[in-house]
Amino acid sequence: MSTIELEGRRLRLTNLDKVLWPDAGRTKAWLIEYYTRVAPVLLPHIAGRPLTLRRFPDGVEGVSWHQNECRGEPEWFHVLETPGKAGRILRFCVVDDLSSLIWVANQGTLELHPFQWSVRAPRRPTALVFDLDPGPPAGLAECAAVAVRLRDLLDELGLVSFPKTSGSLGLHVHVPLGTPHDGEHAKRFARAVAEALAQAHPDTVIAEVDKSRRAGKVFIDWLQNDPTRQTVAPYSLRGLAWPTVATPVTWDEVERGEGLTFIGEDVVARVEQLGDLFADVETLEQKLPDV
Repeated sequence: MSTIELEGRRLRLTNLDKVLWPDAGRTKAWLIEYYTRVAPVLLPHIAGRPLTLRRFPDGVEGVSWHQNECRGEPEWFHVLETPGKAGRILRFCVVDDLSSLIWVANQGTLELHPFQWSVRAPRRPTALVFDLDPGPPAGLAECAAVAVRLRDLLDELGLVSFPKTSGSLGLHVHVPLGTPHDGEHAKRFARAVAEALAQAHPDTVIAEVDKSRRAGKVFIDWLQNDPTRQTVAPYSLRGLAWPTVATPVTWDEVERGEGLTFIGEDVVARVEQLGDLFADVETLEQKLPDV
């Protein structure tokens, strides 16, 4: 165990030598170092937003779970309490600063999944996200081709979009809105865009939830825009065999369609070279057209 002082707060870090990624030999100390190094570009995308934490206290080969309810937090930690179903009060963790980020990492949190809305305007999204999920034998290259078509369609609608890898098999295309929007309008718009692309390219794109029809196609998951859904944050690690990262990329990289898998060390180097490719997602204001 190690005790550190960070931002005027005392944090106890435990089991730092525990191996979390056995195939890659990465430990909990590596996890905390990674999040410390990417915090300047990660925090702007999660600060002020409730999170679901995906925890792997015994590593990626152990038991994991998505934790919606914030618990055991120190007194200084930001928690959003908001009404849920049947009058239940939901308690979401909100990671606003480096000490909060290191605290959740010390709990074995590998993945950070924010909502598209902030604590200032609950359930009113400030961005859209399209989750491109390939049905085998389609893969990341096919997702990249569909992402480019999706970008072109959004361009026609007057909307700028930004791509990132999911850190797993697919890609995410984000559309910043800047100001809070009506959640149902955002969801309807995302569905209309996904269905229009599927209608234009029925052999390669699908917008239906039915998994039995996805083989060889890319599913554009518009349901991620429901106010109850979360999407993995840019720069978040993933709980896979290797410490891959949900990584902001350029459209040039997507158009090439290869080399779109990055691990933690890759991302640290990219940030040092390129800065935050997602910076405009937090500042650009756009208005959704009517469906």
